[in-house]
Amino acid sequence: MKRIVPGEVSTGELHQYLLGSVSPRPIAFASTINKDGVNNIAPYSFFNCFSSNPPILVFSSNRRVSDNTTKDTLANIEANGEVVINAVNYNIVRQMAVASVGFPDDVSEFEKSGLTPIPAEKISPMRIAESPAQLECKVQQIIPLGDKGGAGHLIICEVVMMHISEDVLDPDGKINPHKMDLMGRMGRAFYVRASGANVMPIFQNVNEMVIGFDQLPTHVRQSNILTGNNLGQLAGLKAWPNKESATAFFDKDENLEAKLKQCESAEAKFQMAKDLLENGDQREAAAAVIAMI
Repeated sequence: MKRIVPGEVSTGELHQYLLGSVSPRPIAFASTINKDGVNNIAPYSFFNCFSSNPPILVFSSNRRVSDNTTKDTLANIEANGEVVINAVNYNIVRQMAVASVGFPDDVSEFEKSGLTPIPAEKISPMRIAESPAQLECKVQQIIPLGDKGGAGHLIICEVVMMHISEDVLDPDGKINPHKMDLMGRMGRAFYVRASGANVMPIFQNVNEMVIGFDQLPTHVRQSNILTGNNLGQLAGLKAWPNKESATAFFDKDENLEAKLKQCESAEAKFQMAKDLLENGDQREAAAAVIAMI
């Protein structure tokens, strides 16, 4: 493997290795206001949610690598301690890119990007009307991480009000990721769109004990058909079936039993189990098939 030792490569080169490895990252489209009342918006991908109670978001405004200067967002937050974190979805990602340009501090990125400012309820900075989620925040703490180009400033924010578009909610009031259609930042000029076929549910009950990888039968662990993900699915079972319980399982599912009878070899049964796992995460059914080998 390629070895990267901080201090032995340039900051710019290390920066890209870090961003390419720690990705995708959510994007905080930060809205602030300066002392003269000019509204500023800028995107930051060193960002995440760190607590629910209290509700805490943290993002980092880094010093520029080129000349070690800091950004308008940081100066505005230092002055008034307020910021709106706006979510970035696919519909506004190119406008977000325009807002990332280093305009002078007396120029509003709202005007340059064509995005619409709307008032917040509890703080002074404006919200971005086109954003599907807007989080009004009071800044709790700013932690400088260094004084050289590339050093970050951790900005710890407490959410005091959220606004979520009704258009991205399901009838039960929960956010639908496909309707939210968020964008994530990767290394260099790459982004990722978090919707469509690549968004998937992974169900694993974390409150119940499971058998784990080490308790899978040896012939299962050594299968050249099942992938590491397939084995991980099976390791998440509460118990491994024996032939008696597997037979009882098939007695309840005639279609599955008919398919199993068509499998004339262990390889065919492993392939059937793999298909079950990859087409609906049917762990119990896959384990029952393998138990009949």
